[in-house]
Amino acid sequence: MIKAIGFIGLGVMGFPMAGHLSKKYQVSVFNRSIEKSHNWIKKHDGIVSDSLKDITLKSEVLILCVGNDDDVRNIVCEKNGILDYVKPGTIIIDHTTTSSELPIELNRLLNAKNVYFIDAPISGGEAGAQSGQLSIMAGGDKESFKQIKSVLKTYSKFTKLMGASGSGQLTKMVNQICIAGLLQGLSEAMNFSDKVGLETDEVIEVISKGAAQSWQMENRWQTMLNDNFNHGFAVDLMRKDLDIVINKAKDTNINLDVTRIVNEYYKDIQKAGGGRWDTSSLYKRLKDII
Repeated sequence: MIKAIGFIGLGVMGFPMAGHLSKKYQVSVFNRSIEKSHNWIKKHDGIVSDSLKDITLKSEVLILCVGNDDDVRNIVCEKNGILDYVKPGTIIIDHTTTSSELPIELNRLLNAKNVYFIDAPISGGEAGAQSGQLSIMAGGDKESFKQIKSVLKTYSKFTKLMGASGSGQLTKMVNQICIAGLLQGLSEAMNFSDKVGLETDEVIEVISKGAAQSWQMENRWQTMLNDNFNHGFAVDLMRKDLDIVINKAKDTNINLDVTRIVNEYYKDIQKAGGGRWDTSSLYKRLKDII
């Protein structure tokens, strides 16, 4: 039975996820900015680790939730990083959204030490992390996934092993392709409704009961109409994710015409100073930016 868990990365998502874990497990936390660790310990039970060495030696399971490929690779492979101190039998769970090649690379490297790496990107945003209602798509060793499934359930409503290493990241790419297209369609529809003189809130009330309904419509139409975008999943992060998707599509000769266009629209929002706005700001782009 797993008891000791190390959590690395106390950002918008990681902070509440580690908090949920602390209610059930012995949790150690590490963040490169130690102030975030101290803020976390004021709200939750756990231990602050001051180094990767310390948290690695203490933990049966290590969870990462950081920024990008380079962050993950550095945490695992840098001098005095995880690879230098990890114990056989340890399972590493990475919730970072990365390329699909990175988990394959790291899993091969860690398997030599009898350590398994599970790529487990998440969907559900900040609200899902805070409520413990995330969706998790995982890739990696089947038996290792079975061992850590109860850990993942601590902060998720649904989790599924999608296949071998990299499969979780590939599934997250599919997720981001869907979100980009849905949000652009919703933004165009709402803007059209505004421009032809309809009461857009009443339009949404009607169409959300039919085939046009989506999570984005249900959860974002009101904030979009209220010109409120200082929340949710940031445009900067979506741009990072869509770049990963587009690079993968280029490598595998897959057509992503709409996704490429929406990625350019997000560039417009960044240029307008909206890098930290919610991804639903595609609507603001139509109304105020172009």
